[in-house]
Amino acid sequence: MAAPSVGVLSFRLFVLAGFVTLYPRTLAATLPNIVVLFADDLGYGDLEIYGHPTSSSPNINELALGGLRFTQFYSTSPVCSPSRASLLTGRYQTRSGIWPGVLVPDCTGGLPSNETTIAELLKKQGYTTSIVGKWHLGVGTNNEHLPLNHGFDSYFGVPYSHDMCPCRTCFYPNDACYNDCDPEYSNCPLFQNSTLVEQPVDLLTLDERYSQHATSWIAEKATQNAPFFLYLAFQHTHHPQYASKQFRNSTLRGMFGDSLAALDWTVGQVMKQLRDSGIMDNTFVFFTSDNGPSLRNENRGGNAGLLKCGKGTTYEGGMRVPGIAHWPGHIKPGRTTELASIMDLYPTIANLVGAKMPDVTIDGIDMAPILFSDTPKSRRESFFYYFTFPDPNVGVYAVRYKQYKAHFYTQGEGNSDAKNHDPDCRPSAKLTRHDPPLLYDLHVDPSEQFALNTTEYQDIVKKTTQLYNEINANMEWGASQLANHDTPSEPCCNKGCTPFPECCHCGKDGRLIGNKYSSKVNRLK
Repeated sequence: MAAPSVGVLSFRLFVLAGFVTLYPRTLAATLPNIVVLFADDLGYGDLEIYGHPTSSSPNINELALGGLRFTQFYSTSPVCSPSRASLLTGRYQTRSGIWPGVLVPDCTGGLPSNETTIAELLKKQGYTTSIVGKWHLGVGTNNEHLPLNHGFDSYFGVPYSHDMCPCRTCFYPNDACYNDCDPEYSNCPLFQNSTLVEQPVDLLTLDERYSQHATSWIAEKATQNAPFFLYLAFQHTHHPQYASKQFRNSTLRGMFGDSLAALDWTVGQVMKQLRDSGIMDNTFVFFTSDNGPSLRNENRGGNAGLLKCGKGTTYEGGMRVPGIAHWPGHIKPGRTTELASIMDLYPTIANLVGAKMPDVTIDGIDMAPILFSDTPKSRRESFFYYFTFPDPNVGVYAVRYKQYKAHFYTQGEGNSDAKNHDPDCRPSAKLTRHDPPLLYDLHVDPSEQFALNTTEYQDIVKKTTQLYNEINANMEWGASQLANHDTPSEPCCNKGCTPFPECCHCGKDGRLIGNKYSSKVNRLK
């Protein structure tokens, strides 16, 4: 697919809240390709381009320098399953039932089939779609929640976090993993489409295989006369960190730095393939993270920079994340302080390609005025912070309105570390109601250190309270998909084997390793 020249560009007009936005739109035969690069547990302060003094991420640096870097970009949750639901549906996770917490291997639930993902929208516009990497929106008793049932044509990856299984080798050549994982579950599975092909997954070759699947798929689709959507969801930098021979001891930042270097290399491979295939100028790329950094691993964990707390909390460090938009010739390189969220990608991409959105509440707001305007201005004025374990009886914990943030509830969480220097971040900091709310001006105090005198900001308190009441009154909570568990539903390449779960053990070609397990094993063909 040849990249379009400026001369063949046409423009489409959209009326958005009383003003007109220009969308760059290539001719019908050259709809833009879409690539979403989604990191795991990558904090606001983890990247070199966001100020970390010893991180090495040259490919992400290049992406940012050639694109638009967001400084006020948010995940919808401080943990991963909910934020992934929001990314793919454009809706707060509470609507789709991805609450409270995250999906674990024996959950029978997952992203409901009546939710319309961005992949499903794009398929209707003639796109081919693929996901490589971490899914974490359910597997199901009969694989009914895997990506192929949500609009993706192909899938290659691990369906949840790689700590949700026994930990073995994480660092070349055979060094152990430096985290407590979940030995009560079956070995980490690797799926190709809906077939389990390897268990446990070999982490030391996983980066290379993710990269190979992503780049070969891009190369193949570039030769076809159809646009594509690639969702590359990294395992990195979630614990336990891991690194192959290429990245082991390769950075100043230790284990986390090596993990980040592997992620950065994969980003570089994808961008190189777009260039080599001649489609870079016709590809919209967006890089971001699912939530803030896990701080519980201390020196092996992530970094929120100047932001307060980290993963699991509704302080800024838990939900403000890196965000980089890249599209040569369409998005002007630079930095923006405009407010945006991962769920805003849904309407942005839908409108970009002319897709009709479903007749449901879409919480995302089109980012076109930020991305494509000569005078960037976000249409988003407010944002709502849901805790790791949201409760319909409590609702949102905090409200952002313009640059102001009002905490109606605060609570610490284990992922921000029991020994955190800030006691507000620790799990010992219990749920606390604030009336009037704790109020901060994030433009001058992004670290949330100095609460404003609410008597001097009565108009802001009134507005944030109004927004707080409205979202809580109008939120339609979907039935929790995390409530039901069934051990036999855990992924196992040898269903019916004993002793379970240790017997769930297959090689890269899907065949049983050895003969030490029960004859009840169902070998994959």
